[in-house]
Amino acid sequence: MRRAAIIVLDGLGIGPAPDTAAYGDAGSDTLGNVARAVGGLRLPNLERLGLGLCRPLRGLSGSIRPSAAYGVALPKSKGKDSTTGHWEICGVLLDKPFRTYPNGFPTTLLDEFARRTGRGWLGNKAASGTAIIAELGKEHQRTGKWIVYTSADSVFQIAAHEETVPLEELYQACAVARGMLVGEHAVSRVIARPFTGTPGAYQRTPRRRDFSIEPVGPTLLDRLAEVGIERVGIGKVDDLFAGRGITSEHTPTNRDAYRLIEQALDRGGSGFIFVNVIEFDQTWGHRNDVAGFHEGLRELDAWIPRLEGRVREDDLIIITADHGNDPTTPSTDHSREAVPILALGPRVRAQRLGERPTFADMGATVAEYFGVARLAAGTSFLKEVWA
Repeated sequence: MRRAAIIVLDGLGIGPAPDTAAYGDAGSDTLGNVARAVGGLRLPNLERLGLGLCRPLRGLSGSIRPSAAYGVALPKSKGKDSTTGHWEICGVLLDKPFRTYPNGFPTTLLDEFARRTGRGWLGNKAASGTAIIAELGKEHQRTGKWIVYTSADSVFQIAAHEETVPLEELYQACAVARGMLVGEHAVSRVIARPFTGTPGAYQRTPRRRDFSIEPVGPTLLDRLAEVGIERVGIGKVDDLFAGRGITSEHTPTNRDAYRLIEQALDRGGSGFIFVNVIEFDQTWGHRNDVAGFHEGLRELDAWIPRLEGRVREDDLIIITADHGNDPTTPSTDHSREAVPILALGPRVRAQRLGERPTFADMGATVAEYFGVARLAAGTSFLKEVWA
């Protein structure tokens, strides 16, 4: 009864990749900079696993004998968003990044979007989600027009007040936009951004939904589905794969994700658990909230023993990330970074994995663990760690 999990801590990068500067992210080092900003990390459980051995982190020992296999993976796909990172983990590499729109989308495209959805549009610029809702929320409520905006990432975001536009209408509008944003205008994700409240006190709700482009090649999820291995999704992973090969229960907070991981492990059985833990990116990274990010790390550390207590003899658990999102830099966007790898389980030998050339090595390892067809990218490290 084999069981594996990949737990993706969204935005928890661990420092520069060789091409970080080429993405405009020189100086970004999410975990390293947070550690320096708070005067050193105190994360005894993650330290025990070997987080401070992946790369030097102020406050974490670099000389302990770890209880997990440890290392880092470098991004090989072009891009630095969640879709790109998760696809790469699952064996799909991109030769060119998804298109971005720093100056907004063509007005002809937005006018056609307005015609198809029956509502006009506001905004059409790169902006912080909370800032543009504060700026345009009152006019949106007065006119019923969509708030459309983007960021440094390849996203088409649509914000609407839940009392002005029914939630299902917002989701349907996102589906319309997803159908339009292909080919020349393809973007990685269309994102529904519902909010509530009154002018001056608007708040985004947890009912966000992502509409991703479908993966361009076979993924780990496809390989597992082909042979009937159960796949359990937690967080937004189904959105990132356009629902192909997985369904998922969404989680507005990290704590919700941890709770669902515990439930999935407690149920027993076999299969693959794929998790996106969202708040390091969504709540703290994008808002440059160093204190919140630090507290999130402490909460993660306190939860690790609850995870370990549910791991069975043959389980393989991999903790990693999909990109960086450094809350200490002026940018509020994703950063091109390496990601940590911590692989644990009773049969995992605690040893150095080194610097892996692609995130896909993790998906390749899980594919070999389940004995499914090899992925197009990645080299398994299973034989290096499995006793």
